[in-house]
Amino acid sequence: MKRMPVGRLNNKEVEISFEGEEVSTDGGLLLVDKIDKELNLIDQIANNLLDTRDQDKITHKLKDIIKQRVYSIISGYEDLNDHDILRDDKLYQTLIGKDHALASSSTISRLERDVSATNNIKNQSVLVNTFINSYKQAPDSIVLDFDPTDFTLYGNQESRSYHGYYGDYCYLPLIVTCDSHILATYLRPSNIDGAKHVWAVLSLLVKHIRKSWPDTKITFRADSGLCRHKILNWCERNSVDYIVGLPGNSVLNKKTASLQELVKSEFEKTQASQKEFTSFDYAASTWKCNRKVIAKCEHNAIGSNTRYIVTNIEGKDSELYMDIYCKRGDMENRIKEVQLDMFGDRMSSSSFATNQLRLFLSAISYTYLNRLKELLHMPNTPRMYCNTVRLKIIKIAAYIRQNTRKIFIDFAKNHPYKDIVIKAFSKLCTT
Repeated sequence: MKRMPVGRLNNKEVEISFEGEEVSTDGGLLLVDKIDKELNLIDQIANNLLDTRDQDKITHKLKDIIKQRVYSIISGYEDLNDHDILRDDKLYQTLIGKDHALASSSTISRLERDVSATNNIKNQSVLVNTFINSYKQAPDSIVLDFDPTDFTLYGNQESRSYHGYYGDYCYLPLIVTCDSHILATYLRPSNIDGAKHVWAVLSLLVKHIRKSWPDTKITFRADSGLCRHKILNWCERNSVDYIVGLPGNSVLNKKTASLQELVKSEFEKTQASQKEFTSFDYAASTWKCNRKVIAKCEHNAIGSNTRYIVTNIEGKDSELYMDIYCKRGDMENRIKEVQLDMFGDRMSSSSFATNQLRLFLSAISYTYLNRLKELLHMPNTPRMYCNTVRLKIIKIAAYIRQNTRKIFIDFAKNHPYKDIVIKAFSKLCTT
């Protein structure tokens, strides 16, 4: 190709060409490949999926296709069409152990359409086992955060419904986290009660976790949208703590009326935000017994803000609310990382089961990057988000060379995050 003039820089003519050496833009995937060998999630997923293809006629193994798909999500490629170019990327081929073109978008699409809902359910245990195995010993206590979110739909997907609250056609997946770990990604249609199947998912998770950690204290935490008496009853029968938001009503507001008036009066005197806590026994009409309710009565320049939670945990009202319940807000960051950074809301298939698989693969991609984040985290420093890890560590230009004995992968000597990358390799490479 002839060189193409593109103008002047610093009083010099600039010319470009496409005659340079073959380079991959995703050199940091070498770190992800080390994590894959450590966690072995892709092999586990492949073993759980039924491959209905004629094995005598296939070119690409199921495990290789899943690895190609997960690695592309981690690198920031959200569409299947991207694989028509990525299949020729030398680094992808090297990591998957091939010296020829990888699976095309149509091959990956056919495989995803063949996955059944049963396969998707079996795969969920992979996330829980990874969470359990991340601990060297059983923790004294854990908190399971449950929260639904909305995935807007732009086509005629199976089980597509309009949701009045979100004002659009969407799915309503249920996400479960514990600290920075994703434990479940359960896709649901939106024409249901937002708390549907929460009880069943909680029961399965608790039973699974207690097989490995019988003495670990488990707490169920959620906002008021998931407050249902059957869930609270189950927690009490099965020695599970709970701290859950409770929708306000006239009875609760009557019980806190004097405190609401007090904080309002103090704000009007001082013009400084006021916040007080109180607790009392309360039983809704559907409850079988009285339960402890904590109220936060707050008044500031915006106005009055009174919130309620119900819990079976003993402790000081303010500490239970501020130090335990309010920490559930951090799970919103995990949801955003799976949904946005890992493209979990990419629900472009007409098949509900296929979209569930895509959400699950996004959760696996998040799990790999979360492991990388843990390796790089320094005490008393903010944790990086997945997209930050992608930009600083995954998206590295790499020149790949190989001979009969060795593979050479060269990075730029002036890479701005070289020290971080070296640190990650030193922790993941045992030899």
